[in-house]
Amino acid sequence: MDFEQYEESDGVRFSWNCFPNTKLEATRTVVPISALYTPLKTKPDLPVLQYEPVTCRAPCRAVLNPFCQLDLRARIWICPFCLSRNPLPPHYKDISQSELPHELLPASTTIEYVLSRPVQTPPIFLFVVDTCQDEENLQALKDTLIVNLSLLPPNALVGLITFGAMTQVHELGYPNCNKAFVFRGNKEYTAKQVQEMLGLAPRPQGGINRPAVPSFSRFLMPLQQCEFQLTNILEQLERDPWPTRSQMRPLRCSGVALSVAVSLLEQSFPNSGARIMFFAGGPPTEGPGMVVGPKLTEAIRSHHDIERDSAKHYKKALKFYEALAKRASTNGHAVDIVAGCYDQIGMQEMKSLSNSTGGVIILSDSFTTAIFRQSLQKIFDKDEQGNLIMGFNASMDVLTSKDLKISGLIGHAVSLNKKSASVADTEIGIGQTCSWKMCSITPAHTYATFFEVATQGAPSAQSAVIQYLTHYQHSSGTYRLRVTTVVRNLVSGGDPSIAAGFDQEAAAVLMSRIAVYKADVEDSQDILRWTDRMLIRLCQKFADYRKDDPASFRLAQNFSMYPQFMFHLRRSQFLQVFNNSPDETAFYRHTLNREDLTNSLIMIQPTLISFSIDQEPEPVLLDSVSIKPDVILLLDTFFHILIFHGETIAQWRKAGYQDQEDYANFKDLLEEPRKEARDLLVDRFPLPRFIDTDAGGSQARFLLSKLNPSNTHQTTGYGGGGSAIVLTDDVSLQTFMTHLQKLAVAGTS
Repeated sequence: MDFEQYEESDGVRFSWNCFPNTKLEATRTVVPISALYTPLKTKPDLPVLQYEPVTCRAPCRAVLNPFCQLDLRARIWICPFCLSRNPLPPHYKDISQSELPHELLPASTTIEYVLSRPVQTPPIFLFVVDTCQDEENLQALKDTLIVNLSLLPPNALVGLITFGAMTQVHELGYPNCNKAFVFRGNKEYTAKQVQEMLGLAPRPQGGINRPAVPSFSRFLMPLQQCEFQLTNILEQLERDPWPTRSQMRPLRCSGVALSVAVSLLEQSFPNSGARIMFFAGGPPTEGPGMVVGPKLTEAIRSHHDIERDSAKHYKKALKFYEALAKRASTNGHAVDIVAGCYDQIGMQEMKSLSNSTGGVIILSDSFTTAIFRQSLQKIFDKDEQGNLIMGFNASMDVLTSKDLKISGLIGHAVSLNKKSASVADTEIGIGQTCSWKMCSITPAHTYATFFEVATQGAPSAQSAVIQYLTHYQHSSGTYRLRVTTVVRNLVSGGDPSIAAGFDQEAAAVLMSRIAVYKADVEDSQDILRWTDRMLIRLCQKFADYRKDDPASFRLAQNFSMYPQFMFHLRRSQFLQVFNNSPDETAFYRHTLNREDLTNSLIMIQPTLISFSIDQEPEPVLLDSVSIKPDVILLLDTFFHILIFHGETIAQWRKAGYQDQEDYANFKDLLEEPRKEARDLLVDRFPLPRFIDTDAGGSQARFLLSKLNPSNTHQTTGYGGGGSAIVLTDDVSLQTFMTHLQKLAVAGTS
C-alpha cells in the first residue's frame, strides 16, 4: 500500500487506510480516523473541465464521481452519500460503459471545474505600512513594496494605509498632491464611523445621466491606473513625525490601522477576494489592541507572564484582534502579518487574523533581510499562464457516506456553521459543521480533517466514501470547484488490514496538530501527558509483547518510527515554549498548521545529512553520536538551515587549506552542503534562517537543541567515537523507549 501515491494523485494522507466498521472498534485504534488534505495540490495531469458539475439534489449536493452507481438503461446515477437516484442530464444521453464523461473515469478521483459564474471583482491588495521605524528599515520596506507592485496583476485593486501615532488612509485617485484621511491612534472606531469619515457611500457625479462613482475608488484603484501615484506616495513616505520622548517607545497604533483596513474592505467589497498585507516594525503601544505600554520600564509580555495572567494588556488585545479576524473572515478577506524587527510585534495577540483567514505570517529581524524580501516575493509567485498561485475567498465542504461522520477540521479556516447528517457529536478542532471558509488558499495549505465511525450495531456497508468540495476564486478571474472523492474499506475490529493500513507519518502530523490546537488553551504539562498517554495506548493495542516482559516488546515496521516522532514532538518548539518568545511560538504553530505532510515532518523531526571527504553525503541519525570531528553536518528544521563544521574541519578551514591547490577535494567538501542548502531553499516558504557555525561556536546550540542527547554529561562511554556531549537534563530517545516499553507491557496507561 503506497501512501505517497495517494498524496500524489489526490493530495490526501489518512492516518488509517482501512477503517474499523463500528464506533467502539474505531475508538480502540487510539489515533482518530483522520486525513491531511491539500485541496490545491499541484498536479500536472489534473483534468480541468470547462462545464458545470452534475450534482445530487439538495440538501446533499454531492458531485458526480467515479464511485457512483450508473444505470445507463434508466439514465440515472445513484449518489453514494445519500443513496438518491438522480437523472443524468440530457447532454449525457450518448454515454456508455466504454464512452464515459471525464468525471466518471476511474482515474478522476480529483477533478477541477471552471464554473460559468463570473467573478465580479479582481483581486484586492490593501497594504498597511508601519512608519514608526528607523530610516534604513523603512527605506528597505518601501523599496521592496515598490518592486513587488510589478508582480501584481495590472487589474488588481490596490490601496495604502500608513500608521504611526495616527493612521492615514491615502487617497490614490487624487493626482495633484498626496492626500490622506487621518484617524486618531488612541480611539476605537466602529465600522460605521470609519465608513462615514471616509465617505464610503456612492456619490453621484456630474449631470443627471452620469453613472454614480463608487466611493471606495478613491482609496482602492486598479494598479494600472494608480501605479505612478502609489509609487510616488511610497517613495515620499517618511518616518512618523510624532516625537518619541526619552525612555519611551514610539507610539504605534497597529490596532486602529488594522481596524480601519477591515472596515474599508468590509464596506467596499463584502464577500470578495482580498488581502490586507500588514507590515510592522514593532509592537502596538497605543489605542485598541495595544500589547505593551509606551514606557520602556514596562517589559513586553513573556510566556511566563501569560501563564501567570500578569500580562495586563493580553486578554483585551486578544479579544480585539479576534473580533477583527471574525469580521475579515466573514467577508472573505485574508490578513497577512509581516514582522521586520528584533522585538516582538504582538503576533501572539494578532495570530487569529492570519489563522482564521489563511493569511501568511513572516517573522524576520528586519526589512533589510533576504528572509523578508524573498519570502514576500514568493507570495506573488505565478503559474505558467502568468496567474498568481493563490486562490481567494475559498470554502470547503466535506461529505461522508452514512457510516462515517465528520468531527472537525484543524487548519487556517473558520466554521460556516453548516449542519448536515454527516456532522459528528464529538468535536476535534473546529467542529459541529461540515463546511469551512478559507479566505486565502494556496497549493501549500493543508487541512487536517477528523472523522468518527457512526455505526453502533451491525455494519451496513463494506466501504466509506468521503468527498471534499473546495470552491475558490482563481486569480485568472474565474470561480473554480476542486472535487476530491476517496473510498476506504470498512472491516471488522480484529482484522489485520487495519494495522497494515496505519500511516505513521500522517498519524504523527495529525496528532501534532491536535496537540498544538490544545496547546493554545491547555497547560503544557497536560498536553505532554496526553501525548504520552495516547502513545502508550497505541503501543498496548498494536505492539507484540508478553505481559510484564519489556524485552519481548516489538512494533511492526509501519509503527516503528511513530514513538520517535512523538519523542521529537515533545521536545519541539511547538510544545516547549522555553527560550521562545510568544511571537515566535505563534509563528511556529501557524506554520505547522499550514504545511503539508513532508514539511510538517521536517518541523517535528528535522533531517540531518553528513558530508565527509571519503564518503557520499548520507542521512544520519538526529543524535549526538552523529557529531564527529571530521564531518560537516547539514541540519534542516524547516525554519533554520544550519551547516555545522566538526572540530577538525573547522581547524582546516581556519588554516585556509581550501585555498591551496593540493586540497581541491577539501574545497569541494566545504561547497557540497552549501549546494544542498540552496536546493532546499528553492520551494521553502517562508525563507528559513541560514546559519553557518563550527563545533564550539555559540550558534551550535541550534543543532544541539534538536539532537537526541544520547551522550550527556551524565552518561559516559555511550556512543563513543568522538561524538559530542550535550549538556542537558532531557531524557534520551533510548531512555524514552525503555519507559514506553515498560508502561506498555504493564497494561496500564
